[in-house]
Amino acid sequence: MKITAFVLLQFFCIQLSAQQPLTPKNVFIITTDGLRWQEVFNGADARVITDTEFVKDTSLTKEMYWAESPEERRKKLMPFFWSTIAAKGQLHGNRGYKNKVNVSNPYKISYPGYNEILTGYADPFVITNKPNKNKNENLLEFLNKKETYRNSVVAFSSWNIFPYILNEERSRIPVNSGYELMKEEGPVFDRINKVQDSVTVKEETRYDLLTFLNAKQYIQKNHPKVMMLGLGETDEFGHKGEYDSYLQQANNVDKMIAELWYFVQTDPFYKNNTIFIITTDHGRGSKPSKWYSHNMLVKGASETWLAMIGPGINPLGEMKANTQIWQKQIAATVAELLDEEFKANHPVAAAFTLPVHANERQMNIAALGLSFDLFYSSEGIMGIIIFFLLVKLFRRKRSLTLQQ
Repeated sequence: MKITAFVLLQFFCIQLSAQQPLTPKNVFIITTDGLRWQEVFNGADARVITDTEFVKDTSLTKEMYWAESPEERRKKLMPFFWSTIAAKGQLHGNRGYKNKVNVSNPYKISYPGYNEILTGYADPFVITNKPNKNKNENLLEFLNKKETYRNSVVAFSSWNIFPYILNEERSRIPVNSGYELMKEEGPVFDRINKVQDSVTVKEETRYDLLTFLNAKQYIQKNHPKVMMLGLGETDEFGHKGEYDSYLQQANNVDKMIAELWYFVQTDPFYKNNTIFIITTDHGRGSKPSKWYSHNMLVKGASETWLAMIGPGINPLGEMKANTQIWQKQIAATVAELLDEEFKANHPVAAAFTLPVHANERQMNIAALGLSFDLFYSSEGIMGIIIFFLLVKLFRRKRSLTLQQ
């Protein structure tokens, strides 16, 4: 009996270890402000793309982004998401399958949303977008205190409030934000700084392309292990009610992430040991007349999405299980992927369980602390056969013992 149990347990341990992905060494957290899950999973919204109140040239916009099926439309809008990430990563938040991602904070605006993502805490006292220094410790500063990541953490953002969200003064994390000039030396940085200087009307949100170029150039030169990239123009065009520009910017975001992923996979420092965590800080109105708005009174503004790719992320594509992820769980999940336990000066929400299958819920085997999902994997087919053979053998031996 003891031998049988030992063999069975050993077999499961071997199977589990075979399925465990490598622990990544680097993480890029990428956000695009206020991009709805509807566009990510369904492409251009049929109810809005033909509305001349929100689209200047409906014919041209349809030519660029319209197709009959949601699958075709989303691939037109975000080809990298629906080719590379769909094949090698995970996409959470398609509410058509009751696969849900939401903010926990009740305010459904940017500062509370980013605070929730980065601190793992939906602070009820973080209410507005005002430039107040965040009292909550964040994941980036937590990692920066670890020997593995010390002085190898950086953040870039289009929105100029991020130095306050990340509390740059306390956290000592370099944050290049808004139209702040880069202090790095080099001809490329000099040219980017000149372009930034030439922008006559500098609003709260820098052009995403400038933010991206600064970030990419810094990454190429310094190879940080942890990087946050906060893009903002999807929200800017959303608030302006310019659905055509909003779609174009979503397409641009997809291209920038694709370019960054290509660099990562062709750079020896990052290749095969870097994960991308991509999400948004809030949703927008689900009604066609309210698609551009978001706050605590707008239906749909709490609904978000999450994309992940890299080592440690099972390549399951579009998630179709009836599950719920909260934005406040992202920080602990990222830490767990890096084999760390995120702790801070406030409560931190637990990590969510990384799925093994796209369509099936996990059920725990209480006695062994394992998941039935093991049996449904290709590696586990032989496991189920051996499992039942061993159980049958055990029962037969026990029956013979009782007869004696």
